[in-house]
Amino acid sequence: MADNGNGTWGGNGQNTNSSSDITFGNVNILDATGAAPYSGEVTVSGNRIKSITRSGGGYSFGQGNGQRIDCHGMTLMPGLIDAHLHLSWNNAPGINPIQMMPIEEHILNCVEMAKIVLDAGFTSGRGAAAAKIRLDVVIRDAINAGRFPGPRYTAAGPEITTVGGLGDATLPHITDPGLNLGIPVSGPEEVRRTVRELIKWGVDTIKLNLSGEEITGMPAKVTQFSDEEVAMAVNEARRRGKTLAAHARSKESIMQCVKYGIEFIYHASFSDEESLDALEAVKDRHIVAPGLAWLLNTARNAGDYGVKPGSAMAEAYERELEAAIDSMKKMHARGIRVLIGGDYGFAWTPHGTNAKDIEYFVDLLGMSPMEAIQAATLYGGQIMEMGDELGTIREGCLADLLLVDGDPLRDVRILQDRNRIKAIMKDGKFHKAPQEVSRPGAYGLSSDSTYGDSMTRRYSA
Repeated sequence: MADNGNGTWGGNGQNTNSSSDITFGNVNILDATGAAPYSGEVTVSGNRIKSITRSGGGYSFGQGNGQRIDCHGMTLMPGLIDAHLHLSWNNAPGINPIQMMPIEEHILNCVEMAKIVLDAGFTSGRGAAAAKIRLDVVIRDAINAGRFPGPRYTAAGPEITTVGGLGDATLPHITDPGLNLGIPVSGPEEVRRTVRELIKWGVDTIKLNLSGEEITGMPAKVTQFSDEEVAMAVNEARRRGKTLAAHARSKESIMQCVKYGIEFIYHASFSDEESLDALEAVKDRHIVAPGLAWLLNTARNAGDYGVKPGSAMAEAYERELEAAIDSMKKMHARGIRVLIGGDYGFAWTPHGTNAKDIEYFVDLLGMSPMEAIQAATLYGGQIMEMGDELGTIREGCLADLLLVDGDPLRDVRILQDRNRIKAIMKDGKFHKAPQEVSRPGAYGLSSDSTYGDSMTRRYSA
């Protein structure tokens, strides 16, 4: 974008005149509140949305000070938010290569993954677990300090698990805790110490592995924590003002989340009427992120990495995928918030493909494109605990914005195409600045021929 005389654009795409407002004009505004998109312009001042002007019929492009961008009818929408993000998952072909990566290489890998996620249009993410105690804390703080690009991020520690549970990889003759992706505990006092230690190192979220995971040898329907251990973790976290999350696939683990008020429930595949009723009764307190990408791709697309389609392991994931789809449809119908976040960061679910979840929500769960986009924006702001200022385009909200060539409500798959994401703004600054358009209408809403009017590829379970 060339300088228009009111400011300058640096070679790295950053707006170097921080005192200058930025106005997106001639733009179709998808504000993610659920309202129909409308034409108008949006002005950003500092890191906030200063004003929103509706243009009435047709497009307009008013005059004013500061940087002005003629968007030629493209779509302006909130930045995407991943509710289940692991920046220390390193796109590896399995769990062992994640936990065994030396810490020096691992922190560099986190830097790389953070940029990949932001490049894909995800301006925020809820940290769902870290591979080592301080990785999430360090990367969160470095992003916040502007040392390298990445999404807004909340820091988790390693998952807390039970001895022999999901994340405990020690062997009879090798008991080094460094082998573990999680932190094994046994009994309430060990839980207390572990929670306190993680809080000492600066995490935002305490995560418990309440249930199993097929690929690790503990079936997903197994519930491994005692009530006494869960209660201890919750009490210690609450004492220090921390939120909690849980890996909870089994019906019993979902019930533990409800009983003890664990806010963020990851997976929740095997619900039943009892657990659905219990969750619905306190639905304003909980958010569910099912991780459909992990289930679908482990069942069907991990053959090159040891999980052959049709094998016993793949069939177990097919059964869970079917259960998860049924559970999420019922939760959505009951008004329980179901968010995107697919456990990305493995070779068959690599970081940067996170927007596939929006497609899955439409194709598999039957959500409308608007509902699926809200699951990636409006409700994402809530899991970031910033719902009043993140996830929608409203005056006063933080300026985390995407400029998209086309209409995501016609086809949500365009959000997977980085070439169609023409600008990425986070906190009022361009991570990806819009390039100058050679002629009016070059990126008009009628240019969706690449994808057509409907999604033709389906993912039936």
